[in-house]
Amino acid sequence: MTHQQPLFILAPMDEVTDTVFRQIIASTAKPDLFFTEFVNVDGLNSPGREKLLPKLRFTASEQPLIAQVWGKKPENFYLFCQQVADGSLAKELGLPAGVNFAGVDLNMGCPAKSEVQNGTCAALIKPENRELALAIIRASREGLAASPTPLPLSVKTRLGFSDVDFTWHKALLSEKLNMLTIHGRTRKQMSKVPADWSLIGEVVKLRDSLSPATKIVGNGDVMSKDQGRQLAEQYGLDGIMIGRGIFSDPFVFADASPWEAMTRQERIALYTRHVQLYQQTWGDSYRPVRVLNKFCKVYINGFDGAKELREQLMAATSTAQLLSLLDQTKQSA
Repeated sequence: MTHQQPLFILAPMDEVTDTVFRQIIASTAKPDLFFTEFVNVDGLNSPGREKLLPKLRFTASEQPLIAQVWGKKPENFYLFCQQVADGSLAKELGLPAGVNFAGVDLNMGCPAKSEVQNGTCAALIKPENRELALAIIRASREGLAASPTPLPLSVKTRLGFSDVDFTWHKALLSEKLNMLTIHGRTRKQMSKVPADWSLIGEVVKLRDSLSPATKIVGNGDVMSKDQGRQLAEQYGLDGIMIGRGIFSDPFVFADASPWEAMTRQERIALYTRHVQLYQQTWGDSYRPVRVLNKFCKVYINGFDGAKELREQLMAATSTAQLLSLLDQTKQSA
């Protein structure tokens, strides 16, 4: 199978890929597809809903956007998918008519200890939880059927739990998903070893025989668009998902990234825009400023004095203080 151009996707990352960061990336070099942070469907169907809804907030510039969810109860996946499909969730989020999510992705790969202990995310890979995983997929598909035009359903997962386990991928492919994203490590490996793309390639072969219409996306250690293209070509992939690569280049989705050549002033200006947008969107109440501080290493990098400036900025306790420091830096440049 040859591909003209694989899909390039920004990976869902908790406390990273919120509406603010996605808007910045949409303005630098836009991927083909965005994902939300992962959101708990059980929490969304509880009194905690109001606290979780901001994770789903988006603007028209961040489209197409896939809502990524996780949880334990198939009935809550059904309700969530129904609210996506009939547009009521987008309406609740204050979006204009006609603006909606482009699909739903089920997180069956996050390796975080608390989620796994709770029997969710990567724990669904285990053979004893497989029936629940398939029930979640079916309930989600049923919920999405409420849409006048069918919305796609996808799953993001890993190569296995403790060991590589292709029976898991066979079970998923038997559900005829629209898309399946494979992170090239097991849950046990976390991110401690390099992603194994040859094993992602094995899932492509399974797809070819079991569910030819399912798009297979590879994920793990991709640091540039060129590298992604080569991997897609080598392993017959339909798409490439980039996560941490965005931290070393906010223009990673550009055909020719200008980032290396960008000046200190340009980098500081981009971070300033991020902080301003964060302040306008969230104020200082939604999330602590430490969440914003982690973006420092994205922009304040690759120029003389970057380390010292980063240390100063990381110590800021409000967006106002951050903006004041950035302004002083600009003026002293």
